[in-house]
Formats: sequence, structure tokens, C-alpha cells
Amino acid sequence: MYYNMIMSDYTKEVKLESANGNHPRTEDEKRLIIEKATKAYEAYLDALGFDWRNDPNSTNTPHRVAKAFVYDLAAGCYDVPPKITSFPSNGYDGTVFQGGIPVKSMCSHHHLAFTGVAHVAYIPSQEGRVIGLSKLNRIVEFYARRPQIQEGLTVQIHDAINEVCEKNRGVAVVVSATHTCACLRGIKHDGCEMKTSKLSGDFLEDAATRSEFYNFIANMKH
Repeated sequence: MYYNMIMSDYTKEVKLESANGNHPRTEDEKRLIIEKATKAYEAYLDALGFDWRNDPNSTNTPHRVAKAFVYDLAAGCYDVPPKITSFPSNGYDGTVFQGGIPVKSMCSHHHLAFTGVAHVAYIPSQEGRVIGLSKLNRIVEFYARRPQIQEGLTVQIHDAINEVCEKNRGVAVVVSATHTCACLRGIKHDGCEMKTSKLSGDFLEDAATRSEFYNFIANMKH
């Protein structure tokens, strides 16, 4: 289960529990991790043969890198997951779409960034549940902030929405991102964009519904 559900008469509070090793840490625990990681990164730079101690711009780099991982790049692994509250749909059974959600993540192969956007949608049933629009952003952010592959991120976002929006008639997720591991190393090609998708329910089975979702993406204002 991705969620721990707490029931009430009208709302349902849903708390994301885990994804790719989510272990919420206190501020004291985070500081200890940063301290240990700083020392380890010093040794890493030494092993690479960098004269970083004599470079005024690099003397504090090990600490900066460790802090960036804990508070930014892999924050989803250390932060308390967001609480997601759902509500009855009140009979609404049309598409709910949120596009252009920022994705800032990094590949688990080389720990280099991939960035882009996520487009998500779901169709509640008349007896189903909906969530606040910003919660879709929070779900994407939670799963993005960790080392992973884009394919896995796409599935995790889909499964999370599918579970919290109970009795839905379909969920659709498209992630479009540029990977610096392809730009800075290997083939070294700039401008390439990777797209991944995960569709279920009506989005997968009904061509008109699927077309509506992709039209929403195509007609977004940039």
C-alpha cells in the first residue's frame, strides 16, 4: 500500500508512506547524515585527484553537495510525505487534468539530473473521490525528488493517483524530460527529450477519452 488512510464523515486524509526508500528524518538526523556525507565526499574528491582544498570556490563543496542531496535533490527520501485529503466527487464524472507540473529528479544510473514536466489526469466516478488540485503537484514532487529512472517515476505517480482517487474510471500520466546523462556523457547529444506514459481505465480502453487527454496537453498555453 502507498497510503495510510484515515477516515472521517466527509474527507479522507491520505498519507504517502514510501517510495524508493522514503525514511523521514528529523533535522538532527539530517545534520548527521550531511556531516557523514561531507566526509565521504571529501574522500571521493581526493580519490578523483582534485586539488579542491586549494580552490577557494571548492573548499566547502563536499558540504554543499551533501546538503543539496538531503534538502533538494533527494528530499523525497528524507522528508515527511505530504498528507493528501480526498473528498466525495459530488457526482462529477468528467476528466480532471493538471498539466505542466515541474519534474526535477535525477537518474539512478549516474546521479545526473533529468528535468521536465508531468501531465496528469483522472476521471472520478459519481461515487468516487477527488483531491485538491495542488495535491497532484505534491504527489509528483514527492516521487520526483530521489534517484530513479523516468519509467519508474511515471508508474509511481500513476499508482499514487489511482489509489487516492478511489473508484476512479481511469488515470493518465505523461512525463517529458531532458536527461543530462545523455547530454554530458555517453552520446553527448543536447536537445533530446524522453517521454513516458502510463494509462489505465478509460484512458487506455476508450480512444476518445485518450484523445481528449492528449489534446489537453497539446493545447496547453506555454
